[in-house]
Amino acid sequence: MRHTLAVLVENNPGVLARVAGLFSRRGFNIDSLAVGRTENPDVSRMTIVVEGDDRILEQVTKQLHKLIDVIKISDISPEEYVDRELVIIKVHSDPARRGEIMQVADIFRARIVDLGRKTITLECTGNNGKINAFEESLRPYGIKELVRTGKIAMLRGLRFTSVNGQKDDD
Repeated sequence: MRHTLAVLVENNPGVLARVAGLFSRRGFNIDSLAVGRTENPDVSRMTIVVEGDDRILEQVTKQLHKLIDVIKISDISPEEYVDRELVIIKVHSDPARRGEIMQVADIFRARIVDLGRKTITLECTGNNGKINAFEESLRPYGIKELVRTGKIAMLRGLRFTSVNGQKDDD
C-alpha cells in the first residue's frame, strides 16, 4: 500500500539530506518527495510517498521521529486529501501538428509555456492519473524532454497538519 506522509520539519540546512539518508540506510524506497516552505518561514513541509505495509510505515515513522529537525509526522493516506503533481513536457512539434497538440493541451487543461520552431513545451497539474494520461497522450508526438515533480498533498476541510494547532476556518 502507498502511504502519503506529511512531515513538518525545521527549515534548516541539511534536513532533506538527513531524511533521505535515513530512508536509504534503512533500505526504504521513496516513491515521491516534495519539499517546500509553509506559512511559517521557520518550518518546511515534506510530502513523502512510501510503499509498504503498516509495519514498514511504523518503522519509517519511528525513524523519522528520531531526527531532531522533525516536528510532526502525519499519515494522511486514510483521510480525504487534495493532491497535485506538476509536469513540464517538451514535444516535437512541426507546424502541421501544433493544432493537434494544442487540442490535447485543452483536453487536459494544460498550458503552453514555450513555443519554439520545432518544439512546444506544455505544463499540466493534476493527480497522478491525470499526469500519466497527459504524458501518454503526448508520446505519439515525440517527447523531447520531461520533468515531473513529486506529489504534494493537503487534507481537506478543517483537518490540517499545522504546527501551531490553531483552528482553521473552512
